[in-house]
Amino acid sequence: MNSNIDIELKHKLLGEMVLVEGGCFEMGGICAEQPKCVHPKRTVTLDDFYIGRYEVTQGVFDSVLGGSNAYFQGENYPVNNLSWQQAKYFITKLNLKTGLEFRLPTEAEWEFAAKGGNNSENYIFSGSNNLDDVGWFVKNSDNQAHQVGLKQANELGLYDMTGNVGEMTEDAYNADYYQYGPKLNPVNALDSKHHLAYKSVRGGSFAYDNNESENFRRDSASQSAVMPDIGLRLVLSK
Repeated sequence: MNSNIDIELKHKLLGEMVLVEGGCFEMGGICAEQPKCVHPKRTVTLDDFYIGRYEVTQGVFDSVLGGSNAYFQGENYPVNNLSWQQAKYFITKLNLKTGLEFRLPTEAEWEFAAKGGNNSENYIFSGSNNLDDVGWFVKNSDNQAHQVGLKQANELGLYDMTGNVGEMTEDAYNADYYQYGPKLNPVNALDSKHHLAYKSVRGGSFAYDNNESENFRRDSASQSAVMPDIGLRLVLSK
């Protein structure tokens, strides 16, 4: 056994992982009604995976890297004000510290989980048709992040999938990807040292309104951009 493994942190994170049983779902929006980047709507099939019940907190982040540069600070607040590149570095160090293989979710995994997986009730937002029930958004957030887990969970017991901070994914952002992307475990992974490589961000944030926060919505950010309303959530392959 690796003597450098942080057993307490490992068990804490494993205890907060939720199994998402694989299945098929309709990913994206209707062509005539939604922006080009979220259509054509298509049937996607995913394998089982685990996803974090909560957004990664500053307490967890700080225990790995010794301190974040969070704009909104607090141990149980979602880590924020970090770039996609910094998130990937954090995960690399976290995996060394826990002996596990955490990663960012793919866009498809994120959307399936946000919709409640195989338990989906087809809500507009993650867990409700009323955004105020499940998320911190522009009308209730006071333009700031809040502690994780204060709003209602979705069908899988996941908190803050809509609102609070946006969540980074593994995928590069491509507005045309739904036209040609595979339908089995799709991931548009593209890593680049160039600062103009954009990554997909999901879930809206405390600064977004209702019509920017539906489960199928996509947003993007440069992989080096640091924003106070973007954080991350962990995934483990089964």
